[in-house]
Amino acid sequence: MVDSLFAHRVIRRGTRPRELPRGEEIAPVYRVDGREHSLGSFMDRNMIAGVLVIRDGEIVLERYGLGLGPHDRWSTMSTVKSMTAMLVGAAIQDGAIGSIDDPLTRYLPSLAGSAYEGVSLRHVMTMSSGVRWTEIYPDRNSDVNRYSKSLADKVPGGVLKLMASLPRAHQAGSTFLYNSGDTYLLGAALTQAIGRPLADYMSEKVWQPAGMECDGFYTLESDGGQEIGGSRAGMVLRDFGRFGQFVLDDGVIAGKRVLPEGWVEAAATPAFAVPAPPVRDITHYGYSWWLGDGVMAALGHAGQRIDVFRRERLVVVTLAAFPQPPYVPATDHDRRGEVATFTDAVRRLADKSGGKS
Repeated sequence: MVDSLFAHRVIRRGTRPRELPRGEEIAPVYRVDGREHSLGSFMDRNMIAGVLVIRDGEIVLERYGLGLGPHDRWSTMSTVKSMTAMLVGAAIQDGAIGSIDDPLTRYLPSLAGSAYEGVSLRHVMTMSSGVRWTEIYPDRNSDVNRYSKSLADKVPGGVLKLMASLPRAHQAGSTFLYNSGDTYLLGAALTQAIGRPLADYMSEKVWQPAGMECDGFYTLESDGGQEIGGSRAGMVLRDFGRFGQFVLDDGVIAGKRVLPEGWVEAAATPAFAVPAPPVRDITHYGYSWWLGDGVMAALGHAGQRIDVFRRERLVVVTLAAFPQPPYVPATDHDRRGEVATFTDAVRRLADKSGGKS
């Protein structure tokens, strides 16, 4: 597991996990290349480790594969970017952050004089810092791999030093460029604003109130150091779903507002069109959420995905282990696209039911 390879900090659950009620199970069927596929075929074809569908607050589908069990934590990959960004809303609700238009250097003064001078929290949350960045995983010298090496080497302050060394490519707020370093800085700024570890804040604001059933974790940049706000966290499948339900419920848990009124709507409002969408059903980017026709999606490397459909009152989680270069077969199909096709089938079933189990 990731938490055995990297330094990490536990996101502690509460003493009373909240059981998710069960509704009538659905059986989605979809077609690809003229052939019909069931849930079992979908999981086998796409190396799916977990599927969870929550409709109107009830689990209507839950399956596991690849040896994953209900209490086994799976890597979030970059889906945690979307989760960390939601905590910014909690910090605004608490008064720890005045505005997402605050300059990043207010919270991270070590970035003063760098290309991040003049960059706001909004900019890093919407991937528009304007700082040059290469997120090319096969290139060992890319910025994302230099970032990853610093994390693997557990260098205290190493990521901040790397980010401060990058040059400017565009005016802040003018151009969308996916940048995992931006979300690291967002998490670091949030940590300074709230004055405590992100894992503790996530536990207080979401994990315990929402009744998560297992501890989660954030990985750290170094032993005892800063949480990595944008990748490599871990949690169990049903807790992925509970987080999606928290978003679906507009950031309200048991009648208590955790996120400011209107925050989820703002997060789901397109900030930028995505010039090269990672999957066919995505067109725009918001507050660290990928957006499409009625969907807010948290996407992660190798097939991790949380879809929130607010109109249908639907959350769909898919966890996977897509093969990566150089191990991708020459005949491989579009796995991300097939996940979207499967989710379309789930969504149609929700429409037919009128959003009721």
